[in-house]
Amino acid sequence: MSDRGVTVPAVAGQEYVQAALAGLDPTVNGVDPALPLHATTFVVVDLETTGGAPDGGGITEIGAVKVRGGEQLGVLGTLVNPGVPIPPFITVLTGITQAMLLPAPPIEEVLPSFLEFLSDAVLVAHNAPYDVGFLKAACAKHGYRWPNPRVLDTAALARRALLRDEVPNRKLGTLAAYFRTATQPTHRALDDAKATVDVLHGLIGRLGGHRVHTIGEAIEFARAVTPTQRRKRHLAEGLPKVPGVYIFRAADDRPLYVGTSGDIATRVRSYFTAGEKRARISEMLAAAERVEAVECAHSLEAEVRELRLIAAHAPPYNRRSKFPERMVWLKLTDEAYPRLSVVRSLSPTDAAYLGPFRSKQAAELAAAGFHDAVPLRQCTQKLSRRTTAPACALAELGRCPAPCEHRISPEEYDEAAAAPFRTATASDPQPVVDALLARIDALSAGQRYEEAAVVRTRLVAVLRATVRMQRLAGLTGIAELAAARRAPHGGWELALVRHGRLAGAGVSPPGVHPRPTIQAIRATAETVLPGHGPVPRATAEETERILSWLERPETRLVEMSSGWSSPIAGAARFRDLLHKAENASSAQLSTERS
Repeated sequence: MSDRGVTVPAVAGQEYVQAALAGLDPTVNGVDPALPLHATTFVVVDLETTGGAPDGGGITEIGAVKVRGGEQLGVLGTLVNPGVPIPPFITVLTGITQAMLLPAPPIEEVLPSFLEFLSDAVLVAHNAPYDVGFLKAACAKHGYRWPNPRVLDTAALARRALLRDEVPNRKLGTLAAYFRTATQPTHRALDDAKATVDVLHGLIGRLGGHRVHTIGEAIEFARAVTPTQRRKRHLAEGLPKVPGVYIFRAADDRPLYVGTSGDIATRVRSYFTAGEKRARISEMLAAAERVEAVECAHSLEAEVRELRLIAAHAPPYNRRSKFPERMVWLKLTDEAYPRLSVVRSLSPTDAAYLGPFRSKQAAELAAAGFHDAVPLRQCTQKLSRRTTAPACALAELGRCPAPCEHRISPEEYDEAAAAPFRTATASDPQPVVDALLARIDALSAGQRYEEAAVVRTRLVAVLRATVRMQRLAGLTGIAELAAARRAPHGGWELALVRHGRLAGAGVSPPGVHPRPTIQAIRATAETVLPGHGPVPRATAEETERILSWLERPETRLVEMSSGWSSPIAGAARFRDLLHKAENASSAQLSTERS
């Protein structure tokens, strides 16, 4: 059926023409939200139904008019046999009788023509959720894919564009009278669709005063956006459609919120739509006076810049702001009888450590795991090789070898307690894992399940920390690494990483070898010196973002100054055990909350 074809059966006995498009597989409608309203193709739809719920049937008539730029492009209209009796009140309301519907085609024969008619257009209806609900249910029942078109509701649009002083309500009949439509609504599908076309054109004429010029803006305008969103919408104008970071700034230029996106302009516009309902963002928008865009070569650079800006400025509306200075480490002290200590920084003399941890509580939980597995002393006093000190209760309970009373030599203590920590953090945590699993089994055998669950939580903390640190250390030990990934529109996304920190980024154009671009990035890249610890020159989050980017199947390693490796018997081999323990802890937590 062509766009200008007309199928308008109005009385019983009239010939029905329906295209038999067997196997039609309509695809998602591709309407650009930035398309100007005058260039947008609209299909204005109205249905008459039996009055029931949308269950895949109940449609008695479909009327649709296709328009663009004020010009009518086509009309589709047909009665539909619902396969069920028509309620008397529906006949009184619409004038559609049972006899009129008997020769009409069922909805499964009408849908192919309607879906073809709707393709690549915006669906418009008055009280659109009602009509769309029936159409979607019919498609689902009869095996047609709903094309999920953009939908514009003229009733909602009228509520936003017209004042109560102008019209007492937003009924179609009231709006038709207000805009003096050529066709008056009659509770028949095609007449009501034609009236809705004129109402749509009248409403579009009012949108210019609201700075609404595109179909995307019109759809969002029809939704329940706040006055602040509507007043501040101009902040999204003029931003680039490129990957990068955006910064909402206050009147005094301080950053309020930092975000990242592969398309800055589109992402920032979303803050001024009905889909944005977060209370803290609404508060932020009220204080924002401008939006600054920082263009980036690709998504990885944007993510890293976002992390660094949040860490540097701590914007008040970034809920998950990262503060590198709050990272803590668990280290083995350098003394005759070492113990575990939670510290905020590492020194070159710290030979054995674990981290970084996001909080002191997380570090203490991992420390408790080591204390369950190996006889490390838990007291904080400084012990001497020559003089003794009184033993604590843990020694009396057999949970400490009492180095304070010299019941164990420094060499024996080191082998039994300190060495397992060094081995676990640097290479193989097997002895610690085995000891914790044995303790969990023993507690479970004694039906001490709550205590076993506590030890399991500590096992998770130990494994999570060792797996993470060894993974980070593998990358931070490389002085320089260059990597490339195919760009979405051709060419290569390039990253230069030094000691786990992103030192430079760029994109080589399509059809050009990326090596000259890599050389140019290297010449201007940030200098990164090695330091003590797996992530001394970057935050753990930054290095983990880089690792995720490098580990994608499509990423190619171009150059490395040294090999990239992990311990053969390292913590990574316990990933499956870690996942099982985490899932068990999550399941227990859900049970306790229910």
